[in-house]
Order: sequence, then C-alpha cells, then structure tokens
Amino acid sequence: MIRSVSFGSLYSNFLQQNNNQQKQDLINKNYSEIYAHEQAHKSAGGALAGSIVIEKNADGIPVGGHVDIKMPTLNPDNPQKTIDEANIVIRSAMAPGDPSPQDYKVAAKAREIKAQAQSMLTTRGRKLNVMG
Repeated sequence: MIRSVSFGSLYSNFLQQNNNQQKQDLINKNYSEIYAHEQAHKSAGGALAGSIVIEKNADGIPVGGHVDIKMPTLNPDNPQKTIDEANIVIRSAMAPGDPSPQDYKVAAKAREIKAQAQSMLTTRGRKLNVMG
C-alpha cells in the first residue's frame, strides 16, 4: 500500500519544526545574554549577592533576571564598614556593560547610604575638645 502525503501536511510540519527551532534559538540567545548580565552582578557583589534568577514568560522564553543584593545599613558604630559595603553594591549594580534602570536605582541608593556614612566619619573627625 502506498500512502500519499499531501504537500499541505509536509509544509505544516516544516513550519512547525522551523518555529520550534526559532523559539529554541531565541531561548538560547536570551538566556545567554541575561545570564551574562546577572553573572556580572553576582561576581562583583561577592558575599553580598544572592543567586541568579532568570525570569521567563508564559512561552518559556527568558525575558529578564535579577540577583538580590544585601543593601548596607548605616552603622553608626562602624561607618567605614557601611562605606565598604556600599562600594561593593555600587560596583555590583554597575558591573554589566548594559546596566538597567533598576541597576542605576540600586547604585544610587547605595551612594546615598555611603554619603551618610562618610558624613558620620567626617563629623567624628571634627569633634571639639571642650576640656582644653
């Protein structure tokens, strides 16, 4: 028995395979780009950085990512520690070659905390000697 296959079903199969390959290519491309961006954050963030998270849309295509980072708190007993940690956060936020708007916001927040800590150090250095 000879089975005939219509051109329409062959073409439909071809389109489906082509679409699947294009989707897989897009998944691979997006994943690679997003992972490289997030890995730059993680590497620069060291112990303050969390795990890399890749976010996907409903079709399973990577569309974004993030790395949580521990934002320093103002430490009145050790402002230099706050400054050092803020510098790490700033470097981490700006590490990728293509920082996102959120990356700029994180860096700005760390700069604010760093400025407050630097002000504390400056104030400590200018304490008056009321005894003399």
